[in-house]
This record gives sequence, structure tokens and C-alpha cells, in this order.
Amino acid sequence: MITVERKDSFHLKISRVLQEETSHRLDVFLFVPGELGLNDHVISEDAFYHSAIHSKRTYYSDKHHLPLVLSRLASRGKLTSDQYRLSLSLYAYQYVVALERSTQTLLDTARQVKEEERRQDSRDESSAEGGVSVTESERADEAPAARLSEQLEELCELAQGILRRLRRNQPGSENLHKYYANIDNYLSWFTEQQLLALVANLPRGRGFRSIRRRLLAICTTESEYREQEEYNSRRVTQDPTRMSNKMRLLRRLIEHPVTLKQQSLELGGGEQKAVKGLATAVVMIFVSLGLLQARDSLGDITALFVLAMAVLYAMREVFKDDLRNTLWRWLRKGRPKWRRQYLDATSGALVGRQLEWFDYKRFSKLDEDIQRVRKRNVAQREEVVLHYRSSSRMSPTRFLSGYEKTRETLSLDLSLLARLMDKGEHHVYRLKDGQVSQESVEKRHLLNLVIREVGVNTQPVMQRWKIVMSRSRIVDVEQVHQEGGEAAEEE
Repeated sequence: MITVERKDSFHLKISRVLQEETSHRLDVFLFVPGELGLNDHVISEDAFYHSAIHSKRTYYSDKHHLPLVLSRLASRGKLTSDQYRLSLSLYAYQYVVALERSTQTLLDTARQVKEEERRQDSRDESSAEGGVSVTESERADEAPAARLSEQLEELCELAQGILRRLRRNQPGSENLHKYYANIDNYLSWFTEQQLLALVANLPRGRGFRSIRRRLLAICTTESEYREQEEYNSRRVTQDPTRMSNKMRLLRRLIEHPVTLKQQSLELGGGEQKAVKGLATAVVMIFVSLGLLQARDSLGDITALFVLAMAVLYAMREVFKDDLRNTLWRWLRKGRPKWRRQYLDATSGALVGRQLEWFDYKRFSKLDEDIQRVRKRNVAQREEVVLHYRSSSRMSPTRFLSGYEKTRETLSLDLSLLARLMDKGEHHVYRLKDGQVSQESVEKRHLLNLVIREVGVNTQPVMQRWKIVMSRSRIVDVEQVHQEGGEAAEEE
């Protein structure tokens, strides 16, 4: 399953779990409005690839207790210390990723509930003059708020249970305990931060008082726990900047053992040199033939002969570059531009390879399936299409024992596109209760993201996402279409 979510102001995070199959192919099509004026002269393909596309792969296990079981075996001396670090890091990393995703979903739900409450308040002001009664409206509003409370209660139970299982068996070895303390310290702080973010964005209604108290109680307990374990000095605790930087380093410590190392190589270096030599040789043949013909026609070296030589050499400089570029585009058309190798972080063993493409596409050159998914509502033929493709071949037999899956996170930086957008704002006038109000609205652009994933002997999964974006941030990310995979099975 592929998920797309907003990471921060300008970053999109595309995540997927790669199953046991050895080969996978991913196509990402970003449809950019033509009014932005994007083309390969404004941002070249290589510049966009290196600046805006970042990929990371980590080990993944759907048996969520397996990493913790392995870490306990390692703490008792039945497995190596490297196995302990890797297993405990994987347990912590999967908890962090799940909590981040759950928190973001709940924050979006909380904002929707708050927006609905604001609409309800405006409806209540005019309810005395007729229409729907207040009690009926309140009854219709109870469902989303009740679901949000239930989801928050479930999140609290899961978070406390996961932390409780982690702390149930602390290692006796001093070397292992230092690593355990770092992970426990970060998970405690991270849990507190995520829950405080939920408290800060909860609606102010009476129905959320009890869950707000519970969330604050968990945060207080975690803060006291870190103080009791003496994980952080007083100077670090009192300085938010130092605390944040320390936790950022601990996060990197958790991610390092479970993240596959990458080695990237740009393809076509030797071919480019060969094309350059061939183009020079072909042009020089015609220049030499032209010089011989000029000497036969003009005789001895004269001013006219020198002028003819100058014209021939000028033509050589012009046509040499054009011929080289033409041959290079013809030779590399449709072929991968980069190769990436994945290595196990602990053993250094090669566990997979990946080929990557990136180029600008015309809408008419896209596959029929992609055109159909994009044209589901309205065709935007003026759009500029950015196409990223990856084809990977993994070797699960070389993975860490007990893990046969990886989780790929593709980060897409849209700040390059934001620079092409206008800062302009305009005013919208609204009539309410006989009064005219003026509201400022910023200019926004709609981008479409179409993703296609193809596995071995599986039906392709295709998704389309709408991305609403302004010059200052990504406003909203919404999935509007999916076919194949689970969606096909449900139908």
C-alpha cells in the first residue's frame, strides 16, 4: 500500500512497503500547472532529481513483536550485540513511524471537528428564525467528536502498551544498557511531544475534557520518568533548543542500524565520452574533405582559401555540439540515468539494486492508463509532467535474519516549484446578515500526483492525489482515486 502525506511545509513523503517479491517498479507522475512556466531550461532534469528527490529504505516487519523478542534474546547473551542494537532500533523506529502517522491523521480529524464547530456556531445564531433545531444539529455533530475521542483513547492505550513492553526487560550489560537508555529516552520524549501536539489542537468542547486530562497525565508521567532515570541534565531540560538537538541526534542513532546504506552512480559516463569522440571524428572528416576540396579549387594559400578555412572551422564548432547532443539523446532515450545499490548497515552485504529515471514528459506521450487516471475529471493539457521511475531488485535471502520486507520512503521537495509561484493575494467580499465583509485569500495552485506500483505477478496499483499548494506551504493533500490492489479486491 502506498501512502502520501505532508511531511512539512514543502515536503511530500511517499511511503510503501515492499513485499517478498524480488522485483518492483514505481512510477511517479507530477502534473504541474502550465501557468508556472516550468520547463527543462528553468529547472533541468538533473537539478530537480538531485535537489528534490530523496529516497531511503529501512528494514520492516509486520510481526511487530519480533524485533523486541530478538532484542531480549540478545540481552540474555543468545544473540550478538549488533543484533540487539538492530532489533531494538527497528522496534523503536516502527513505533515512531506509526505514531507520527496516527498523530497526523488525528490532527487532521481534530481540525475538521473544529471547523464543523465553527459552522455550527454560525448556524446556531440563525436557528431561532427557523430551519433545523439546535438539538438536531448538536446530535449530528456528536458522531465525529465521539469517533475522535475513541481514536485518542485507542492511541493512548497503544502508546502506553508499547512503552511498557519496551521497559519490561532492561539489559544487564553496561554497553547494551547505554543504547537502551538512548532509545528509551527518545521514545519517551517523542511520545510526549506528539501527545502535547494533539492537546494543543483539540477542540475546546466539554466532550474532550476527559481525554485531554488523560493525554496530559501521560505527558506528565513521561516527563517524570525521564527525570527519575536521569536521562537528561538540567541544562538540557531547561533549554528547548538543546533538548531538540539532542533528540534529533538520538533519532539518527535509532535510524542508522535499520536504514540500508546507499551508493549512487550516474550511468552513461563512458558512453558520453564515446559519443563526444564520435561526433568530433565525424565532423572532422567533413571538414578535412572540405579543406581538400577548397585547396583543389583555389590552388595555393590565398586570402580566399583562408576565408574558406575559417568558414569550415566555424561550421565544425556549430555542428559538433549539435551532433553530439543529438546522438546522446538518441542513445540514452528511455534508458536509466542512475543506479543505486543498497547495502546492509551492519554487515555491508549487497541486498539490492535500483535503476532510476527522471525526465519531462508530454501528456500525449504518457501511457493510456496514466492519461485515463489523470483525465478522470478534467484534462489539463497545458500541464508540465515530471516523471520519476524506479525499478528495484532486492535479495530477501541476504536480509537480516527474520526480516523479508523493506519500507521505502521517497521524499519530494516542492520548494523548487514554490519559487515559481506568485506571492499575490486578493480580496473576496461576502454578504452576511446584511453586512459586507472583506476577506484576504492567497493564491493557490492545484497539482496532481499519479503513482503506479507494479510488482511480480500482481495487479498494478494506481493512485491519484490532489495537492493544493501556495507559495508559502503545502495546504492540503487528498487522495481522489485508487484502483488495483486492495481496491480491486473490494470491488
